[in-house]
Amino acid sequence: MKEINEKYFQYKNSSNVKNSIDDELIEGEKILWRAKPKRGAYIWSNVLKMLPFALIWLAIDVAFIVVLAKYAGGMPTFVWFILVPFFIIHLTPVWLWIYGMIRANIEHKNIEYAFTNKRIIMRSGVIGIDFRNIYYSDIVSVNLKVGIIDKLFKVGDIYLKAKTESVVLFDISEPYVVLKALQQISLDIKADIYFPNELRPSKNTGYNTNY
Repeated sequence: MKEINEKYFQYKNSSNVKNSIDDELIEGEKILWRAKPKRGAYIWSNVLKMLPFALIWLAIDVAFIVVLAKYAGGMPTFVWFILVPFFIIHLTPVWLWIYGMIRANIEHKNIEYAFTNKRIIMRSGVIGIDFRNIYYSDIVSVNLKVGIIDKLFKVGDIYLKAKTESVVLFDISEPYVVLKALQQISLDIKADIYFPNELRPSKNTGYNTNY
């Protein structure tokens, strides 16, 4: 059995590790582009996601509570001990909406994307920090989606489909420029992987063939 080289498991002092993208880079790896989602777009997209449903649900529950408070003053006290927990539970969609807003604020602080000369790195997390990697050789397609909120904030969502998973880079500024750059980086690095320089002829008669 082949021995494992222990140098790959020699860690830095844990007190100095900040769980940043820079800490994840391997030898010879360089960052070509890095960015965070645009804060306003990211927060508002999460706020508006459940807003209509949450407001309607809240309005109905508030109406019931007002009616009960106005016309059920003579109800026994134990009934209120039942009704109050009921409405607290019944307002779950509203609590989930509020939780989504709080989560979006916390999450935004930890999200960062980077294109390196070897891979795409995505940093995220709420409680702990998570890292996801997509290697350029695994990319199947790169697409851009610009919604109403995106257009207002001049951002876009880049959808990456790889061989084993799909990910989204949310609320990227100058999305068309970034999309074009990512497509070019992916093409160039794939070409380097599959067609090293020594295998490339000085003249390729099969490329840009006219149909």
